[in-house]
Amino acid sequence: MLDTTKHPCFNKEASKSYGRVHLPVAPKCNVQCNFCNRNYDCVNESRPGVTSSILSPGQAEWFFDEMTKKCPISVAGIAGPGDPFADPEPTLKTMALLREKHPEVLLCVSSNGLNVLSSVNELAKIGVSHVTITVNAVKAEIGAKIYSWIRLGKRTFRGEEAATLLLENQLAAIASLKDHGITVKINTIVIPGINDHHIAEIAEEMKKRGADIFNCIPMIPVEGAAFGDLTEPDHQMMWKIRENAGKFIPQMKHCQRCRADAAGMIGDKDPAAWLATLKEAGSKSMNPGEIRPFIAIASREGFLINQHLGEAADLAIYTLDDNGQVQLKERRKTPTTGTGDRRWENLADSFSDCKAVLVNGIGVKPKKILENKGLKVYQVEGLLEDAASKLFSGNSLASMSCRSQACGTACKGSGGGCG
Repeated sequence: MLDTTKHPCFNKEASKSYGRVHLPVAPKCNVQCNFCNRNYDCVNESRPGVTSSILSPGQAEWFFDEMTKKCPISVAGIAGPGDPFADPEPTLKTMALLREKHPEVLLCVSSNGLNVLSSVNELAKIGVSHVTITVNAVKAEIGAKIYSWIRLGKRTFRGEEAATLLLENQLAAIASLKDHGITVKINTIVIPGINDHHIAEIAEEMKKRGADIFNCIPMIPVEGAAFGDLTEPDHQMMWKIRENAGKFIPQMKHCQRCRADAAGMIGDKDPAAWLATLKEAGSKSMNPGEIRPFIAIASREGFLINQHLGEAADLAIYTLDDNGQVQLKERRKTPTTGTGDRRWENLADSFSDCKAVLVNGIGVKPKKILENKGLKVYQVEGLLEDAASKLFSGNSLASMSCRSQACGTACKGSGGGCG
């Protein structure tokens, strides 16, 4: 039986003795909040949505194992840097790996709630005990000011329609989570002039829906975000808001607004304590037990990453020399076209000594096939050697991500697809 009193985020007393590890395996997001501008590379920022590396489930398992050697860890959580259920597969796979290896550890996920409902049965089966849903409004006219858009399936919604759909999905998720015996925490971002007058109403509604605890989080103004010019709520405002919300539901008051890759004890402000281990995790193959010393790159001339994987007749294979410098090993042929999904399965097998492939474009299906077989795919642009150096060093490639991630953008292919 899991001891749920050992969760440091849900229990202030537990935070004095136990740490947590946030596993950054969820880069995609299906909601654009006006207070958010995710920055993967900023080491000096401590706020939700920030991470210095994106990990595969296998890398996340290795990172968690290493952190348990440094600190008493009771919780493994996933809180981004995007939303864990915008693409549920890496989240659920990571949770399953950890449950199998660490049956005593509490598993926790934090989400905007838009796409949680379809995964609740699997969460319960795995044994996820705590889920946080961020609810910033229970009135569509207020939510419309907070969210630029939401994406459900292949459709994008805006305005009050988006806010209404989001809330409907959040409420359905909360109800299902409680039906499965999962502890639910509600996060609410306090945004001055937007929803600060509305927080008690949210708290009252969440208590009616069965939520267990409520966390008021002061918005951090972020440069580049739509709300970047707003002022952060002061202590007096937050005290009054928590007091009013506390009339309806217990309040969490020790939140540190942790990064998506935070690890160790809550309140530890020194990222060096975990970032070196995080970078080491990111430099390993997607399944760390495997030996994958190389990186494959789609490049026409061997200088820039400028080729769609579907059009690449060969890939440049890079390694590190004895001095730690990026070096071309060979150019290796890719499988011939015309075989559909089998082409990508053959490619993954032919490049099984590579931990990653860097391309300028790739279809959704090929990417999924390659990553399921342990070959991490990065859709990036820029200097080939710069990207390879970053990846070999375990650094994020977020700053080199293609401006458009859509397959077919500026594509000069035949239109016949990537098979």
